[in-house]
Amino acid sequence: MVLSQALCTLTELTLSLMAQAKLGATGLVVLSAVFIGIRARHSRLAVGAVVVFLFLMSQA
Repeated sequence: MVLSQALCTLTELTLSLMAQAKLGATGLVVLSAVFIGIRARHSRLAVGAVVVFLFLMSQA
């Protein structure tokens, strides 16, 4: 349980640092929407944010 939470937190931190380095504030907002959608179990928000994030990363 603790290991999975630590791994999840480390993954969130790594992805947010990558997004901030390449996309700035926009990447952080989109990445935050992904994690909020996953934690709130709103699959439409999470999937939509992932699609936007992938699009932005492909353009960066």
